[in-house]
Amino acid sequence: MRIALVSQYFWPESFVINELVKSLVSHGHVVEVFTGKPNYPDGEVYEGYNAEGCMDELFEGEIMVHRAPLRPRGSGGAKKLLLNYFSFVLNGLLFFRRAVKNRSFDVIFVFVPSPITSVIPAIYLKWRLKAHLAVWVQDIWPESLSATGFIRNRFALRIVGWLVRGIYACTDTLLVQSKAFITPVARYARRDKIVYYPNSYQYSPPEPVACTQVPAELLSQLEDNFCLVFAGNLGRAQSVETLIQAAESLKHLSECKLVLVGSGSMLGWVEEQKAQKGLDNLILTGRFPPSEMPQFFSRAAGLIVTLKREEIFAYTIPSKVQAYLAAGRPVIAALDGEGARVIEEAGAGLSCPAEDSAGLARCIEQLFNMPPEAREKLGQSGREFFVANFEMARQSQRLVEILENRISEGRGMSK
Repeated sequence: MRIALVSQYFWPESFVINELVKSLVSHGHVVEVFTGKPNYPDGEVYEGYNAEGCMDELFEGEIMVHRAPLRPRGSGGAKKLLLNYFSFVLNGLLFFRRAVKNRSFDVIFVFVPSPITSVIPAIYLKWRLKAHLAVWVQDIWPESLSATGFIRNRFALRIVGWLVRGIYACTDTLLVQSKAFITPVARYARRDKIVYYPNSYQYSPPEPVACTQVPAELLSQLEDNFCLVFAGNLGRAQSVETLIQAAESLKHLSECKLVLVGSGSMLGWVEEQKAQKGLDNLILTGRFPPSEMPQFFSRAAGLIVTLKREEIFAYTIPSKVQAYLAAGRPVIAALDGEGARVIEEAGAGLSCPAEDSAGLARCIEQLFNMPPEAREKLGQSGREFFVANFEMARQSQRLVEILENRISEGRGMSK
């Protein structure tokens, strides 16, 4: 299958789509990527790239990546973010049409964490190439805009809703990463377009210590203490306030440490809280590449996932959940809805409601006091659930099966 991937985010930015593309190519499929200049999550264009101008490069030595100019999202603020979103739409429309000249594809596949507007250049490519358009929905608009406070005006949210309805009307297949997404997405699209297709994860064992970028001192801290690792973006949606409050409640457990691996819009605030409250049990490591995550996961006593208490987030399975289950470590979750359901169904750990810092602290202390064999059983149950439901090789093959079936059905309907 020949696949044109359109995504505002791609390697070296850290998203599940990077590994999925590699898996698809390893199974003999051809993928070309149409994206922008990497600048997520810190808002600055990565070293080695310029915001201006187009460029082509190879990912993994064989996968062609076409990059359009992109205005970086900057350090924060709605205006900068809107300009970032708009620049991908405009530059995608201007430059991707040149990149596809004299090419043919079976499907245009769009990875959409946010914004939904990143589908617009793909709609043009669908028309130009006469190809099937499949959109992998990772975030529900306009609900997520309201939940995060990005847009509060009801009329503005209604306009976004009309935009979403129009974008979905132009798609042939809507893939949703959570079963709970089906109902809200169906408010804006025909139900027969919607297919459940979860995020997956490519598990890799940790590299030998001699090869890792993680400092030896940090590895020693992980090994010498009872460490709970939170990995990923430190933003408003992740309810980092809950982590800070839980760390305060756990000061009496001197061996218990909360290790936050990552960066994001709330990192500065977290650093201030650590200093003001004297949280010596909170370790901030900064960001490391995805390839280094097994170094943290393999040494962790447990892995933490949190989200804000909003209806929209109850629909979501955070992508880190799959990575946590794959690691075979107990999962501690302060989540509502679908994410908590998966962890409970897997028998992989302990959970409490979103934003319940006291509940999160209790779960951590319960895990701390648990016999090692009981913790091992939780981790093993999670690993088994991961293999059955979220393993990358299986899921990439399933994606191709879904797309082939949908394309075949579309051809049958057009006759």
